[in-house]
Amino acid sequence: MYTPSYFKDEDIASLHRQIDGTRLATLVTFDESGLLASHVPLLLNPDEGPNGTLYGHLAKANPQWKTLGAREALVIFQGPDAYISPSFYAAKAEHGKVVPTWNYLAVHVYGRAQVFTDPQRLLRVVSDLTDKHEARRPAPWAVSDAPDDYIQKMLNGIVGFAIPIERLEGKRKLNQNRSAEDITGVSKGLAASQNPTDQEIARLMSQGETRV
Repeated sequence: MYTPSYFKDEDIASLHRQIDGTRLATLVTFDESGLLASHVPLLLNPDEGPNGTLYGHLAKANPQWKTLGAREALVIFQGPDAYISPSFYAAKAEHGKVVPTWNYLAVHVYGRAQVFTDPQRLLRVVSDLTDKHEARRPAPWAVSDAPDDYIQKMLNGIVGFAIPIERLEGKRKLNQNRSAEDITGVSKGLAASQNPTDQEIARLMSQGETRV
């Protein structure tokens, strides 16, 4: 990922927060047929290994799992993003030398996957994933709510994987390369938007996340 120094995020706690807060990640691998990608929810164990370990599962019908551990995998965690109009910049009125851009957060994770089919380990992964995403519901559903024989049948249709994180790349592109006046203009412009992700980027900028 191309990341100029002023957009680089190397704080592992910050990167882990974005990983944990991303509901759906993109898993990218390569085999003799070319590039393969799947969109999957993942769990992060931050204390397993020097950089943490990711856990997830794929359908057995998805051919990606068969070569998942053969080469390094890339997992993309996309955060909020926002289109930046030149009209937001104070510099537009000053000299007009401005163009559109995009503000966004992204984390790239690299590691070699380990595939597993042990039923108890699979059950733990799907249960933990379910608990995480049901937690805020008023009446959370749990895997144990379904009949045991049905759950076992479902587990037979998936394979699990763990990815010990070998390296991380973080990018927080929030106009750190612009003047304070331009940053204020962008933050105000996005805050006035009806788009929730625009508002989230504005919140991050107003909280001082633009500091290099």
